[in-house]
Amino acid sequence: MKTKYFVLLLFPIFYGCSDSEYVNVPLDFKVPSNFPPLVYNIGNNPPTEKGFELGKKIFYDGRLSSDGLVACGSCHIQANAFTHHGHTVSHGVNNAMGTRNAPSIQNLAFQTQFMWDGATTHLDLQPMIPLVSSIEMNGNLTKIMAMFAADAKYKLLFKQAFTDGQINSENMLKALAQFQTMVISSNSRFDKYRRNEPGGDLSADELAGYAIFNSKCATCHATDLFTDNSFRNNGLAVNPLVNDVGRYKVTLDPNDYYKFKVPSLRNVEVTAPYMHDGRFGTLDAVLNHYSTAMVNSVTLDPLLNQNGTIGIPLTSTEKQQIIAFLKTLTDNQYLTDNRFSDN
Repeated sequence: MKTKYFVLLLFPIFYGCSDSEYVNVPLDFKVPSNFPPLVYNIGNNPPTEKGFELGKKIFYDGRLSSDGLVACGSCHIQANAFTHHGHTVSHGVNNAMGTRNAPSIQNLAFQTQFMWDGATTHLDLQPMIPLVSSIEMNGNLTKIMAMFAADAKYKLLFKQAFTDGQINSENMLKALAQFQTMVISSNSRFDKYRRNEPGGDLSADELAGYAIFNSKCATCHATDLFTDNSFRNNGLAVNPLVNDVGRYKVTLDPNDYYKFKVPSLRNVEVTAPYMHDGRFGTLDAVLNHYSTAMVNSVTLDPLLNQNGTIGIPLTSTEKQQIIAFLKTLTDNQYLTDNRFSDN
């Protein structure tokens, strides 16, 4: 899969004029003080005003799909932290149903692997997966480039966003990466608490939930990103109708059967349904799974099988305190930021 994408970038389709109208207005990109180091090599593709504008336009353009309707933003809705809220599994062109729920795109520049199974390790390549998927967007690169070339706004933006001014798949992906790099969620009440800023007060129940979370959940949902970027089997019963093997699909390593990427819990209050296949509709159902409903298997994460005890023991009070804490991760500024919206 990765090789195919690499070839597409080696042999891009070119349109446009040789005269450049590049406008280099850098965007202010800052790593939040409570975040781990940036992973994405921003020096190779620094976000600029016009690169970001181009990336956002592409992100919300349904014309990239074969039916002219499904955009990246169709399954990544800002008000729900760029997830497909309310859909058990995401669906694409001609209402084709997938097998997974679209994950959030928040804070991707700080992560090392993408998609539920880690199908790519580079943010510049990630959009190719849904773009060419027959179920998701079913896009055709030749037609997409021709569409860009026939659109006066796109022609101008490509010239303004890149020094070579070319309309090609490489610049398309770089523009999308610039947009996604800037989509940062870092201003929840929890962030303000961590940075000792005004508005960062947590209640007694929220603080108790934070302590329980640190004791029982933070190994996997690590750092203030709330993910350790790993792949784990968290004891979900296998859906026999789908039999999604998770990470194994990428690595073909039997040790990776039914392992999926640990998702960030930021904005989890607004991103239901939960898990890779959207099987749980509430946070209560998620915590009930971890405390009493896990299924043992050969690849079950060892952290969830301690001394023969499957799961994470949680009392009803502890569950409600954890949920109270998780709601402090809701970043309303991010969910309503006009910079990221389809306007």
